[in-house]
Amino acid sequence: MENSLDMTRKRLSELALRAERRGIVTFSEFLTPAEQSALLSLRPGPFEFDGGYAGAERRTAVFLPWEGADWESPTACLEVSPASARFAEELGHRDCLGALMSLGIRREVLGDIIPLDGKVYILCLKSIAGYIADNLSQIRRTSVRVRPADGIPEPPEPPEESSVVVPSERLDALVAAVYSLSRSEAQRLFERELVLVNSLPARGPAAQVSPGDVVSVRGRGRFTYCGPHRETRKGRLRVGVRVY
Repeated sequence: MENSLDMTRKRLSELALRAERRGIVTFSEFLTPAEQSALLSLRPGPFEFDGGYAGAERRTAVFLPWEGADWESPTACLEVSPASARFAEELGHRDCLGALMSLGIRREVLGDIIPLDGKVYILCLKSIAGYIADNLSQIRRTSVRVRPADGIPEPPEPPEESSVVVPSERLDALVAAVYSLSRSEAQRLFERELVLVNSLPARGPAAQVSPGDVVSVRGRGRFTYCGPHRETRKGRLRVGVRVY
């Protein structure tokens, strides 16, 4: 049976071939970082990534019939703001994503979701933007208004690097240290398959991580592993992380 990444490779190969044979520009839906890496390993014909702004995490692949062909971005940006600032809750990424999922919208048609200055900016395919604008009226208990954004804002700076002490660079040790969990609590997260590394299911609690790896724990958040700083007197490691 094909896994999801194999299916993604097959689908992207078909899009690249269609662009070449028909002489047209074709687009994928939004790809995770892992799917983007899979595409790079395929080495298809000319293509570019587009996430709506520089530094986007989730991006579409734009397949070109020839190098330098003109194309128009398939990405739209929507601005979501409280209908009444007085009664508004603080709305985060998970709140907005949950509200969109409740409308039956697939994650693949959504790009980055950026909470900023009391508003939320949604990157999405242009084909779904009108549906979101017409139907997204509430996030949690806050009534919201949705309109096309005047421009795509610069996302906030990544969190400052902090440090935790771990016995090793094992994935379960990092997860336990970052979220102040016991070893058994961390193990249960892996048993329930709630831990992802670079958008892919973790290989197991004993997996080693490398600097730059993004670890997501469903229900808790994500962090970027920055690498070891030094060894403590007790032979443990002080390592750097950026916790989102």
